[in-house]
Amino acid sequence: MSENNNSIYSKGLIFTVVALVVILIGTIVTVFVPMMTSAMHPKLSNMQENPYTPLQLAGRDVYQKEGCINCHSQTVRPLKADVLRYGEISQPGESAFERPFLWGSKRTGPDLARVGGVYSDEWQKAHMINPQHFFPSSNMPKYPWLAEKKLDPATVEKHAKAYGLNYKPEDITALENATELDALVAYLQQLGIYVENTHAIKADEAAFENATNPNLNNPEKIARGEEIYNLLCIGCHAENGKGQAEGYDLTNLTFAEALPDYTDGMIFLTIANGLEGAMPGHLKIMTKDDIWSVAAYVKTLAK
Repeated sequence: MSENNNSIYSKGLIFTVVALVVILIGTIVTVFVPMMTSAMHPKLSNMQENPYTPLQLAGRDVYQKEGCINCHSQTVRPLKADVLRYGEISQPGESAFERPFLWGSKRTGPDLARVGGVYSDEWQKAHMINPQHFFPSSNMPKYPWLAEKKLDPATVEKHAKAYGLNYKPEDITALENATELDALVAYLQQLGIYVENTHAIKADEAAFENATNPNLNNPEKIARGEEIYNLLCIGCHAENGKGQAEGYDLTNLTFAEALPDYTDGMIFLTIANGLEGAMPGHLKIMTKDDIWSVAAYVKTLAK
């Protein structure tokens, strides 16, 4: 009985203190010590010490000011659905210079971690001014005033110094005629460009080079193609393919005359894989039959 009374387990206060000390040591060893090591703060080899140009940094401020983080995340999670839709999993090195990070937690709109270079600057600007022009069901607000509001170079320079970045005077002066819309688009266009997308889904050119569209002259498939076109393509190519916002006019004479040489396979590959910096690829969100249906509908526009 006396041995039990002398046990640490019988002394509540001492046991609590010892337990807290052990937990504290364990926390320091497993959490805080690794935080101080360079291995816990990896940086991408192709990312410079100045991750942003002055215009991109100003755009980051606009992104925060307008509350974009409330509806858009910037982190591709290691989940199959995320990878298939958005691309490469987010890497720690991408956030090495982020203060604060803008990962976000809500996806009212799509994740933007890999949006850089997917669309042209003109598309991004037109989309910011009127999102519903491209996606009629979008609940994203319009931001037309960004195109009218000029940047204040002095304010950008102050933010840069607070961020620990130093720019040449001529780089700051170059912002005098830039608008907040220019800045926001510049910021969006650099998101994700430092990581190669190894999960990109592309149609094999050799497999479709000489393919024949199985949905040509099929009214049901052409109607399906028109439905998809009106959902995904009308924002750039306009109703009936007239073209706008950098979207090619699919009805013009030049296109119609060239179309016989523009094979079914070439049309399929363009819709499936997109055009870098101008048109996103649709293979990851459309079935092959849907792409053939859209291609069949596009041919009717040229006629």
